[in-house]
Amino acid sequence: MIRAHERSGLHFTGVHCRLGERQVLRGIQSRPVQSGRVLAVVGPNGAGKSTLLRCIAGFAPCTAERLEIDGTDLRLLKPSERAKLLRYLPQAAPAALNLSVQECLQVALHAHATKLSLAEGRKRIDSITAALGLAPLMERDVDELSGGQKQLVWLAQALVHSPRALLLDEPLAALDPNHQHHVMRLLRQLASQRDLVVLVVLHDLNMAARYADEVLVLRDGCLLAQGNMDEALHPDILAQAFQVQARVEHCGQGTPVIIIDDLLNF
Repeated sequence: MIRAHERSGLHFTGVHCRLGERQVLRGIQSRPVQSGRVLAVVGPNGAGKSTLLRCIAGFAPCTAERLEIDGTDLRLLKPSERAKLLRYLPQAAPAALNLSVQECLQVALHAHATKLSLAEGRKRIDSITAALGLAPLMERDVDELSGGQKQLVWLAQALVHSPRALLLDEPLAALDPNHQHHVMRLLRQLASQRDLVVLVVLHDLNMAARYADEVLVLRDGCLLAQGNMDEALHPDILAQAFQVQARVEHCGQGTPVIIIDDLLNF
């Protein structure tokens, strides 16, 4: 019997995914990800990070022993029902839209028949765009924006709803350092304030060490480690996952920094 406190958050265990002839995920056995927390998914290229998010979001075929959020079995939901609970931001940008930033956000806001008044909808959009620094770009055509600016628009689209979880595949790609830190701080704030589960695929291990409550490390479709920064980004795990000789130091303010000293078996 699953107790009420054990149902809160995102649960995915025994996740397998086969795409064509390739077995991409091999029984990912994650511990529950509690609401209000940020889980960074890291690993080398081809580890299965993006596929894991796509499986949870329902965009890639998979089998799982358990795949649910707050006790709701995601496998039983229609795509439109799952989309109300999970907001997925893919790595690849969409094709040309011929829409302004304002129009993009309005489309996203009403995509799932959200029952909001015009004033409520405008307030929600204004809040998100102000937090992401998009307010000056609202009348600009999205197709004319830089890669980093577009990434912020896609993130804003994911945030205009009130999902139970955000699944973000490399949201820091094409962002400058200032906006990278700004987005990660915003994700931590959103997770805490809205009691969200945030799964975010990151390539920058130092971003994961600094901002994630937990880190999940994948390699070759298998789970190597899951835990806090000290557990999951331990030098032994980093050596297995990335074939590097690494260590964790702390700067004067106590921020953890992962330093790569050498390569292994290269």
